[in-house]
Amino acid sequence: MDLGLQDTVCVITGSTGGIGRETARLLAGEGAKVVTAGRGGEAPGVGEALHVRVDLGRAGEPERLVREAEARLGRVDVLVNNVGAAKQHSFEEVTEEDWEALWQLNVMSYIRTIRAVLPGMKERGSGVIVNVSSTAGKRPSASMPDYSLTKAAVLSLSRLVADVYAKNGIRSNAVTPGPTATEAWLGEGGLADQQAARTGKTRDEVLAAVGAGRPLGRLAEPGEIAAVIAFLCSPQTSYVTGAAWSADGGTVPIIV
Repeated sequence: MDLGLQDTVCVITGSTGGIGRETARLLAGEGAKVVTAGRGGEAPGVGEALHVRVDLGRAGEPERLVREAEARLGRVDVLVNNVGAAKQHSFEEVTEEDWEALWQLNVMSYIRTIRAVLPGMKERGSGVIVNVSSTAGKRPSASMPDYSLTKAAVLSLSRLVADVYAKNGIRSNAVTPGPTATEAWLGEGGLADQQAARTGKTRDEVLAAVGAGRPLGRLAEPGEIAAVIAFLCSPQTSYVTGAAWSADGGTVPIIV
């Protein structure tokens, strides 16, 4: 399917790996002018039009990302907020510093990028925003309390922006992935290793149990989530706004 994204300028945060990189690769393959962003270097295999090294957890940095994209490419048609972090710990273990740091990265970076792209989108009378939330935003995870709260906030933010700016031709939607086979879960010291250390299980036992906990019986592949994001970015979904699309293998047993 031709998604109709040729020459569309798309900014994707947290796009040097995982879901973000796969989203950038798909959009570039559709002919979009892709702007990747992250603390590290360019995303391999993407072919982006621009890469911006940026720490999105710091005030002023999300705005700088948007300014650089607009300066180089003239506008931002699509914003995909994907950057985020997660850590396993109990509610009582989460420190004030933990709460603040995760709020800045997982929520405030989304707010800041959205606020930065709004003037241009409003002026043109069109724009698309896709925010990557999580199943934990719909059903909190006891082992990731701060992450769950931030991802619930992302769902509320997405709906709010959809309601306020529909009259300006701006669509805003969220995607709620389940556990996905990215560095966040599979990397050294990642969520699988953290859960293994907390439960006394092996890493392989943890990953097997997490996969078995999905009705489809496995973790998602990054490209499977990216495909949903790319679809929501496209004119093919021109009548979709304010939605939270589950891409979780059936994990959360609700129909909204």
